[in-house]
Amino acid sequence: MREHLKQFIDGQWVTSEGGQRHAVINPATEEAASAITLGTRADVDKAVKAARLAFESFSQTGVEERLALLQRIADEYKNRMGDMATAISEEMGAPISFSAAAQAPAGLGHFLSAAKALKDFAFEERVGKTRVLHEAIGVVGLITPWNWPVNQIAAKVAPCIAAGNTMVLKPSEECPSNAVILAEIMAAAGVPAGVFNLVQGDGPGVGEAIAAHPDIDMVSFTGSTRAGIAVATAAAPTVKRVHQELGGKAPNLVLEGAKLDEVLPPTLQGILANSGQSCIAPTRILVHDSQKAETEAFVKALFGQVQVGDPSDEGMHLGPVVNRAQYDKIQELIESAIDEGATLLAGGPGLPEGVNRGYYVRPTAFGDVTPEMRIFKEETFGPVATVTTYSDGDEAVRLANDTAYGLSATISGDPEQARPVAARLRAGLVTVNGWGPDGNAPFGGYKQSGNGREYGAYGLRDFMEVKTLVGA
Repeated sequence: MREHLKQFIDGQWVTSEGGQRHAVINPATEEAASAITLGTRADVDKAVKAARLAFESFSQTGVEERLALLQRIADEYKNRMGDMATAISEEMGAPISFSAAAQAPAGLGHFLSAAKALKDFAFEERVGKTRVLHEAIGVVGLITPWNWPVNQIAAKVAPCIAAGNTMVLKPSEECPSNAVILAEIMAAAGVPAGVFNLVQGDGPGVGEAIAAHPDIDMVSFTGSTRAGIAVATAAAPTVKRVHQELGGKAPNLVLEGAKLDEVLPPTLQGILANSGQSCIAPTRILVHDSQKAETEAFVKALFGQVQVGDPSDEGMHLGPVVNRAQYDKIQELIESAIDEGATLLAGGPGLPEGVNRGYYVRPTAFGDVTPEMRIFKEETFGPVATVTTYSDGDEAVRLANDTAYGLSATISGDPEQARPVAARLRAGLVTVNGWGPDGNAPFGGYKQSGNGREYGAYGLRDFMEVKTLVGA
């Protein structure tokens, strides 16, 4: 079992002031995979002081210097790719093949994307005789989740460095070792002391302390809408910028007459990938009445052949979900769909056949799902799909938008027919015949899916302040 019992503050691994040991559970075995120390407000104070001091010089570095630093980080990251994949697989249950092919490389992609955005970024603009300047915002608090852990850490750390900010990171206590590896990468790359600080902890402790801290200028949070509200509430008295990427309940609007055998496989993969633990998973499949039976048969067959298994084994199977609480929530929603009259097409409640431990969920699909059902409205965050029918295009759009969330939406069918439909969908990301984002294009949500944008030039801009200079 690995132990990471110190915090990374001001370029050094230091002992927590009053923190408590926390065991990180492997969701496949239900046994401890690693241990960290949950930090305290005193640790956050120390990290913020280091970041505030480092900001004075780091914010004044030039573009070329920061580009060189991002390149060194990327080089060191490549050396640790295997370690990153293993840590993520063991702590959050992603199969090692998926962790090595998708989870770990996603973090590297954000450092490369940030470098590209920085190279081309216009830090000064002219509005008549007035100059508009983009400047580092200051000390940024970063609070990140467990489902795509290093992806979501790097999506914040990389633009912070590119902009000239300093930071204090609190990763999820469910999957913390990837952040330790990243801290080691930062040290090896020569990131100046105090620029990157890591304080492990939970939300009520370290997360709340970061959000409320008067010397933090901005907090960037990715996680549930419920937790995002708590972060915004804690941050409100200091009027700091609050940047959030929250929950989702994405539709997959299948256009009437679409060739299901062509358009459904890549979008159904978005529901199954990462055991369904993706905020942009297009779980609500919306199909025309005329294609109901064909769609349900297709989904039933595909979900019925998906295997689950040990995340330490190579292969294309699904691993467990991250913890007992998440497993129980998914089981409750599956049971609610059955109780409310949905038709079970594949999977169902309970552990998969032959499994007697671990938080494994049976790949599950429902037909005859209506907008009144919980399974239609609530974010499941597991490998669970629903099929709902529509009678015409207007109803399809209404159903797609019938959610408190607006992070993403998928359209399956002819791209030319999809364009006018996409313009009517209330979501920050709309994909056609796929489900993944573009790492160089803006990513973020409408409605209760948050505010602000990450990735590429738009993400860089969101981690900066704007100054208007008149008469100079």
